[in-house]
Amino acid sequence: MPEVISKPSLTLSVGHGNGYINGVLPLRSPATKSEVDRFCHALGGTKPIHSILIANNGMAAVKFIRSVRSWAYETFGTEKAILLVAMATPEDMRINAEHIRIADQFVEVPGGTNNNNYANVQLIAEMAEITHVDAVWPGWGHASENPELPDALNAKGIVFLGPPATSMAALGDKIGSSLIAQAADVPTLPWSGSHVKISPENCLITIPDEIYREACVYTTEEAIASCQVVGYPAMVKASWGGGGKGIRKVHNDDEVRALFKQVQGEVPGSPIFIMKLASQSRHLEVQLLCDQYGNVAALHSRDCSVQRRHQKVIHFLYLRSLMCCSCKFCCHYCRFRVIYVLYLNTWHYF
Repeated sequence: MPEVISKPSLTLSVGHGNGYINGVLPLRSPATKSEVDRFCHALGGTKPIHSILIANNGMAAVKFIRSVRSWAYETFGTEKAILLVAMATPEDMRINAEHIRIADQFVEVPGGTNNNNYANVQLIAEMAEITHVDAVWPGWGHASENPELPDALNAKGIVFLGPPATSMAALGDKIGSSLIAQAADVPTLPWSGSHVKISPENCLITIPDEIYREACVYTTEEAIASCQVVGYPAMVKASWGGGGKGIRKVHNDDEVRALFKQVQGEVPGSPIFIMKLASQSRHLEVQLLCDQYGNVAALHSRDCSVQRRHQKVIHFLYLRSLMCCSCKFCCHYCRFRVIYVLYLNTWHYF
Protein backbone atom coordinates (compact mmCIF):
# COMPACT_ATOMS: atom_id res chain seq x y z
CA MET A 1 0.00 0.00 0.00
CA PRO A 2 1.13 3.59 -0.51
CA GLU A 3 2.86 5.16 2.46
CA VAL A 4 0.51 7.11 4.73
CA ILE A 5 2.43 8.92 7.43
CA SER A 6 0.32 11.92 8.40
CA LYS A 7 -2.25 14.33 7.06
CA PRO A 8 -0.94 17.88 6.88
CA SER A 9 -3.56 20.56 7.36
CA LEU A 10 -3.27 21.82 3.81
CA THR A 11 -6.60 22.67 2.21
CA LEU A 12 -6.93 22.50 -1.55
CA SER A 13 -7.97 25.71 -3.26
CA VAL A 14 -10.39 23.90 -5.56
CA GLY A 15 -12.79 23.36 -2.68
CA HIS A 16 -13.64 19.74 -3.49
CA GLY A 17 -13.07 16.43 -1.72
CA ASN A 18 -11.60 16.18 1.77
CA GLY A 19 -8.78 18.54 0.86
CA TYR A 20 -5.88 16.53 2.29
CA ILE A 21 -2.76 15.04 0.86
CA ASN A 22 -2.66 11.44 2.05
CA GLY A 23 0.70 11.16 3.73
CA VAL A 24 3.98 13.00 3.41
CA LEU A 25 5.95 12.44 0.26
CA PRO A 26 8.78 10.11 1.30
CA LEU A 27 12.20 11.44 0.44
CA ARG A 28 14.45 9.54 -1.93
CA SER A 29 17.87 8.68 -0.55
CA PRO A 30 20.59 11.23 -1.43
CA ALA A 31 22.48 8.51 -3.30
CA THR A 32 19.49 7.67 -5.49
CA LYS A 33 18.75 11.32 -6.19
CA SER A 34 22.36 11.88 -7.20
CA GLU A 35 22.22 8.93 -9.58
CA VAL A 36 19.09 10.31 -11.25
CA ASP A 37 20.75 13.73 -11.52
CA ARG A 38 23.87 12.27 -13.12
CA PHE A 39 21.80 10.18 -15.53
CA CYS A 40 19.82 13.25 -16.62
CA HIS A 41 22.83 15.51 -17.14
CA ALA A 42 24.82 12.80 -18.94
CA LEU A 43 22.08 12.67 -21.58
CA GLY A 44 21.98 16.45 -21.99
CA GLY A 45 18.94 17.01 -19.78
CA THR A 46 18.53 20.09 -17.63
CA LYS A 47 15.77 19.11 -15.19
CA PRO A 48 16.02 15.73 -13.41
CA ILE A 49 12.65 14.14 -12.67
CA HIS A 50 12.48 12.57 -9.22
CA SER A 51 8.70 12.43 -8.79
CA ILE A 52 5.68 12.09 -11.09
CA LEU A 53 1.96 12.69 -10.58
CA ILE A 54 -0.13 10.17 -12.52
CA ALA A 55 -3.19 12.01 -13.84
CA ASN A 56 -5.01 8.84 -14.83
CA ASN A 57 -6.40 5.62 -13.38
CA GLY A 58 -7.13 2.01 -14.26
CA MET A 59 -4.96 0.09 -16.70
CA ALA A 60 -3.17 3.21 -17.96
CA ALA A 61 -1.91 4.12 -14.48
CA VAL A 62 -1.00 0.54 -13.56
CA LYS A 63 0.98 -0.05 -16.77
CA PHE A 64 2.83 3.24 -16.29
CA ILE A 65 3.78 2.46 -12.69
CA ARG A 66 5.04 -1.00 -13.58
CA SER A 67 6.99 0.28 -16.59
CA VAL A 68 8.70 3.06 -14.61
CA ARG A 69 9.53 0.65 -11.79
CA SER A 70 11.03 -1.85 -14.24
CA TRP A 71 13.09 0.85 -15.98
CA ALA A 72 14.25 2.33 -12.67
CA TYR A 73 15.43 -1.06 -11.43
CA GLU A 74 17.37 -1.75 -14.63
CA THR A 75 18.89 1.74 -14.68
CA PHE A 76 19.52 2.54 -11.01
CA GLY A 77 19.29 -0.82 -9.25
CA THR A 78 16.16 0.16 -7.32
CA GLU A 79 12.56 0.29 -8.53
CA LYS A 80 11.82 3.20 -6.18
CA ALA A 81 14.24 5.68 -7.77
CA ILE A 82 11.28 7.71 -9.07
CA LEU A 83 8.46 8.65 -6.69
CA LEU A 84 5.05 7.88 -8.20
CA VAL A 85 1.99 9.72 -6.88
CA ALA A 86 -1.50 8.53 -7.86
CA MET A 87 -4.76 10.47 -7.98
CA ALA A 88 -7.58 8.68 -6.15
CA THR A 89 -11.31 9.34 -6.46
CA PRO A 90 -13.77 8.04 -3.83
CA GLU A 91 -14.87 5.44 -6.37
CA ASP A 92 -11.27 4.27 -6.81
CA MET A 93 -10.81 4.13 -3.04
CA ARG A 94 -13.94 2.03 -2.48
CA ILE A 95 -12.77 -0.70 -4.85
CA ASN A 96 -9.13 -0.51 -3.65
CA ALA A 97 -8.02 0.24 -7.21
CA GLU A 98 -4.74 -1.34 -8.24
CA HIS A 99 -3.06 1.92 -9.25
CA ILE A 100 -3.65 3.34 -5.77
CA ARG A 101 -2.43 0.18 -4.07
CA ILE A 102 0.90 0.02 -5.91
CA ALA A 103 1.71 3.75 -6.05
CA ASP A 104 4.17 5.27 -3.56
CA GLN A 105 1.65 7.91 -2.56
CA PHE A 106 -1.84 8.99 -3.49
CA VAL A 107 -3.80 12.20 -3.24
CA GLU A 108 -7.58 12.21 -2.96
CA VAL A 109 -9.55 14.09 -5.60
CA PRO A 110 -13.30 14.61 -6.16
CA GLY A 111 -15.40 11.77 -7.55
CA GLY A 112 -18.03 11.67 -10.25
CA THR A 113 -17.45 12.20 -13.95
CA ASN A 114 -13.91 12.78 -15.20
CA ASN A 115 -14.40 16.52 -15.62
CA ASN A 116 -14.25 16.59 -11.80
CA ASN A 117 -10.93 14.75 -11.58
CA TYR A 118 -8.79 13.12 -14.29
CA ALA A 119 -9.95 15.51 -17.03
CA ASN A 120 -9.92 18.62 -14.83
CA VAL A 121 -6.91 20.67 -15.94
CA GLN A 122 -7.05 23.13 -13.04
CA LEU A 123 -7.27 20.33 -10.48
CA ILE A 124 -4.38 18.36 -12.00
CA ALA A 125 -2.15 21.44 -12.05
CA GLU A 126 -3.00 22.26 -8.43
CA MET A 127 -2.43 18.66 -7.29
CA ALA A 128 0.96 18.69 -9.01
CA GLU A 129 1.89 21.93 -7.28
CA ILE A 130 0.68 20.82 -3.86
CA THR A 131 2.46 17.45 -4.00
CA HIS A 132 5.68 19.13 -5.24
CA VAL A 133 6.20 16.65 -8.07
CA ASP A 134 8.61 17.36 -10.89
CA ALA A 135 6.37 16.08 -13.68
CA VAL A 136 2.87 14.93 -14.62
CA TRP A 137 2.03 11.91 -16.78
CA PRO A 138 -1.45 12.17 -18.36
CA GLY A 139 -1.78 8.66 -19.80
CA TRP A 140 -4.46 8.37 -22.46
CA GLY A 141 -7.99 9.71 -22.56
CA HIS A 142 -9.16 12.18 -19.91
CA ALA A 143 -7.00 15.36 -20.16
CA SER A 144 -4.17 13.78 -22.15
CA GLU A 145 -5.09 15.60 -25.38
CA ASN A 146 -6.15 18.91 -23.85
CA PRO A 147 -3.63 21.62 -24.89
CA GLU A 148 -4.51 23.60 -21.76
CA LEU A 149 -2.82 21.02 -19.50
CA PRO A 150 0.80 21.42 -20.70
CA ASP A 151 0.35 25.20 -20.63
CA ALA A 152 -1.03 25.13 -17.07
CA LEU A 153 1.83 22.93 -15.85
CA ASN A 154 4.48 24.94 -17.68
CA ALA A 155 3.24 28.08 -15.92
CA LYS A 156 3.99 26.36 -12.60
CA GLY A 157 7.41 25.07 -13.69
CA ILE A 158 6.23 21.45 -13.83
CA VAL A 159 7.17 19.13 -16.69
CA PHE A 160 4.37 17.68 -18.81
CA LEU A 161 5.33 14.19 -20.02
CA GLY A 162 3.84 14.60 -23.46
CA PRO A 163 3.70 16.97 -26.42
CA PRO A 164 3.60 20.75 -25.99
CA ALA A 165 0.32 22.58 -26.43
CA THR A 166 1.22 23.81 -29.93
CA SER A 167 1.80 20.31 -31.28
CA MET A 168 -1.23 18.93 -29.49
CA ALA A 169 -3.50 21.64 -30.84
CA ALA A 170 -2.21 21.33 -34.41
CA LEU A 171 -2.26 17.55 -34.66
CA GLY A 172 -5.47 17.09 -32.67
CA ASP A 173 -7.30 19.38 -35.06
CA LYS A 174 -8.39 17.54 -38.21
CA ILE A 175 -8.23 20.62 -40.43
CA GLY A 176 -4.90 21.73 -38.99
CA SER A 177 -3.30 18.30 -39.30
CA SER A 178 -4.51 17.95 -42.90
CA LEU A 179 -2.97 21.32 -43.76
CA ILE A 180 0.30 20.25 -42.13
CA ALA A 181 0.25 17.02 -44.15
CA GLN A 182 -0.26 19.00 -47.36
CA ALA A 183 2.60 21.30 -46.44
CA ALA A 184 4.82 18.22 -46.13
CA ASP A 185 3.70 16.93 -49.55
CA VAL A 186 1.88 13.99 -47.96
CA PRO A 187 -1.02 12.81 -50.16
CA THR A 188 -4.46 13.75 -48.81
CA LEU A 189 -7.97 12.84 -49.90
CA PRO A 190 -9.77 15.56 -51.86
CA TRP A 191 -11.28 17.92 -49.30
CA SER A 192 -12.44 21.48 -48.78
CA GLY A 193 -8.86 22.57 -48.06
CA SER A 194 -7.19 20.89 -51.04
CA HIS A 195 -6.70 24.27 -52.71
CA VAL A 196 -4.99 25.80 -49.66
CA LYS A 197 -1.24 26.16 -50.10
CA ILE A 198 1.05 26.56 -47.11
CA SER A 199 4.78 26.08 -46.62
CA PRO A 200 6.11 23.93 -43.75
CA GLU A 201 7.81 27.00 -42.27
CA ASN A 202 4.43 28.73 -41.87
CA CYS A 203 2.94 25.96 -39.72
CA LEU A 204 5.83 25.09 -37.42
CA ILE A 205 4.11 26.64 -34.40
CA THR A 206 0.60 27.65 -35.46
CA ILE A 207 -1.33 27.83 -38.71
CA PRO A 208 -2.30 31.41 -39.63
CA ASP A 209 -6.02 32.03 -39.07
CA GLU A 210 -6.64 33.33 -42.57
CA ILE A 211 -5.17 30.15 -44.09
CA TYR A 212 -7.09 27.91 -41.69
CA ARG A 213 -10.40 29.59 -42.51
CA GLU A 214 -9.92 28.92 -46.23
CA ALA A 215 -10.25 25.19 -45.56
CA CYS A 216 -13.53 25.49 -43.63
CA VAL A 217 -17.16 25.57 -44.71
CA TYR A 218 -19.50 27.78 -42.71
CA THR A 219 -22.95 27.32 -44.23
CA THR A 220 -25.01 24.55 -45.76
CA GLU A 221 -24.62 26.08 -49.20
CA GLU A 222 -20.84 26.28 -48.84
CA ALA A 223 -20.84 22.62 -47.78
CA ILE A 224 -22.87 21.65 -50.84
CA ALA A 225 -20.55 23.57 -53.15
CA SER A 226 -17.52 21.86 -51.59
CA CYS A 227 -19.12 18.41 -51.88
CA GLN A 228 -19.76 19.04 -55.57
CA VAL A 229 -16.07 19.86 -56.03
CA VAL A 230 -14.64 16.84 -54.16
CA GLY A 231 -17.40 14.58 -55.45
CA TYR A 232 -20.06 12.45 -53.78
CA PRO A 233 -20.14 10.41 -51.62
CA ALA A 234 -18.45 12.73 -49.14
CA MET A 235 -18.07 13.24 -45.41
CA VAL A 236 -19.19 16.31 -43.48
CA LYS A 237 -16.83 16.46 -40.50
CA ALA A 238 -16.26 18.58 -37.40
CA SER A 239 -12.58 19.38 -36.97
CA TRP A 240 -12.78 18.87 -33.21
CA GLY A 241 -14.99 15.79 -33.41
CA GLY A 242 -14.09 12.32 -32.23
CA GLY A 243 -15.52 9.12 -30.85
CA GLY A 244 -18.03 8.92 -33.68
CA LYS A 245 -19.42 12.42 -33.08
CA GLY A 246 -19.41 15.22 -35.62
CA ILE A 247 -19.26 13.12 -38.77
CA ARG A 248 -21.90 12.30 -41.42
CA LYS A 249 -21.78 10.56 -44.79
CA VAL A 250 -23.66 12.33 -47.59
CA HIS A 251 -24.55 11.13 -51.09
CA ASN A 252 -26.27 14.21 -52.52
CA ASP A 253 -27.14 17.86 -51.94
CA ASP A 254 -30.37 17.02 -50.08
CA GLU A 255 -28.49 14.92 -47.53
CA VAL A 256 -26.06 17.78 -46.92
CA ARG A 257 -29.03 20.07 -46.19
CA ALA A 258 -30.45 17.50 -43.77
CA LEU A 259 -27.24 16.59 -41.94
CA PHE A 260 -25.01 19.69 -41.89
CA LYS A 261 -26.74 21.16 -38.83
CA GLN A 262 -26.45 17.82 -37.03
CA VAL A 263 -22.68 17.89 -37.37
CA GLN A 264 -22.59 21.46 -36.08
CA GLY A 265 -24.82 20.56 -33.14
CA GLU A 266 -22.83 17.52 -32.04
CA VAL A 267 -19.58 19.48 -31.65
CA PRO A 268 -20.64 23.06 -30.83
CA GLY A 269 -18.23 25.74 -32.01
CA SER A 270 -16.08 23.36 -34.04
CA PRO A 271 -14.96 24.34 -37.56
CA ILE A 272 -16.53 22.15 -40.26
CA PHE A 273 -14.90 20.73 -43.38
CA ILE A 274 -15.73 18.40 -46.25
CA MET A 275 -13.70 15.37 -47.30
CA LYS A 276 -14.13 12.78 -50.03
CA LEU A 277 -15.40 9.43 -48.71
CA ALA A 278 -12.76 6.70 -48.85
CA SER A 279 -14.82 3.67 -49.84
CA GLN A 280 -13.35 0.15 -49.91
CA SER A 281 -10.39 1.26 -47.84
CA ARG A 282 -8.44 0.43 -44.71
CA HIS A 283 -7.56 2.74 -41.81
CA LEU A 284 -3.86 2.34 -41.05
CA GLU A 285 -1.73 4.13 -38.46
CA VAL A 286 1.96 4.46 -37.64
CA GLN A 287 2.84 5.65 -34.13
CA LEU A 288 5.66 8.22 -34.09
CA LEU A 289 7.65 9.46 -31.12
CA CYS A 290 9.58 12.73 -31.58
CA ASP A 291 11.64 14.75 -29.12
CA GLN A 292 12.83 18.34 -28.96
CA TYR A 293 16.27 17.33 -30.25
CA GLY A 294 15.04 16.15 -33.65
CA ASN A 295 15.00 12.42 -32.91
CA VAL A 296 12.11 10.46 -34.44
CA ALA A 297 11.18 6.82 -33.78
CA ALA A 298 8.39 4.83 -35.45
CA LEU A 299 6.68 2.63 -32.86
CA HIS A 300 5.27 0.05 -35.27
CA SER A 301 1.98 0.15 -37.15
CA ARG A 302 -1.63 -0.88 -36.65
CA ASP A 303 -4.80 -1.49 -38.63
CA CYS A 304 -7.84 0.29 -37.18
CA SER A 305 -10.29 -0.60 -39.96
CA VAL A 306 -12.69 -2.51 -37.69
CA GLN A 307 -15.05 0.24 -36.54
CA ARG A 308 -18.62 0.65 -35.31
CA ARG A 309 -20.37 3.98 -35.89
CA HIS A 310 -17.04 5.57 -36.84
CA GLN A 311 -15.43 4.40 -33.59
CA LYS A 312 -12.45 2.04 -33.52
CA VAL A 313 -13.29 -1.33 -32.01
CA ILE A 314 -10.18 -3.48 -32.57
CA HIS A 315 -6.57 -2.56 -33.39
CA PHE A 316 -4.52 -5.09 -35.33
CA LEU A 317 -0.80 -4.54 -34.76
CA TYR A 318 2.25 -5.05 -36.96
CA LEU A 319 0.94 -4.67 -40.49
CA ARG A 320 2.62 -7.11 -42.83
CA SER A 321 1.20 -5.81 -46.10
CA LEU A 322 1.62 -2.08 -45.51
CA MET A 323 3.62 -0.31 -48.18
CA CYS A 324 6.47 1.89 -46.99
CA CYS A 325 5.27 5.38 -46.06
CA SER A 326 7.66 8.04 -44.84
CA CYS A 327 7.06 10.94 -42.50
CA LYS A 328 8.75 14.01 -43.99
CA PHE A 329 7.62 16.64 -41.54
CA CYS A 330 7.13 16.78 -37.78
CA CYS A 331 5.62 19.72 -35.89
CA HIS A 332 7.90 20.37 -32.87
CA TYR A 333 8.26 17.47 -30.42
CA CYS A 334 5.40 15.18 -29.61
CA ARG A 335 3.85 11.76 -29.70
CA PHE A 336 1.32 11.39 -32.46
CA ARG A 337 -0.09 9.14 -35.13
CA VAL A 338 0.38 9.27 -38.87
CA ILE A 339 -2.96 7.99 -40.14
CA TYR A 340 -3.27 6.66 -43.65
CA VAL A 341 -6.30 5.49 -45.61
CA LEU A 342 -5.23 2.71 -47.96
CA TYR A 343 -7.48 2.02 -50.94
CA LEU A 344 -7.67 -1.54 -52.20
CA ASN A 345 -5.99 -0.32 -55.40
CA THR A 346 -2.94 0.64 -53.21
CA TRP A 347 -3.45 4.44 -53.31
CA HIS A 348 -2.76 5.85 -49.88
CA TYR A 349 -3.81 9.15 -48.29
CA PHE A 350 -3.28 10.96 -45.00
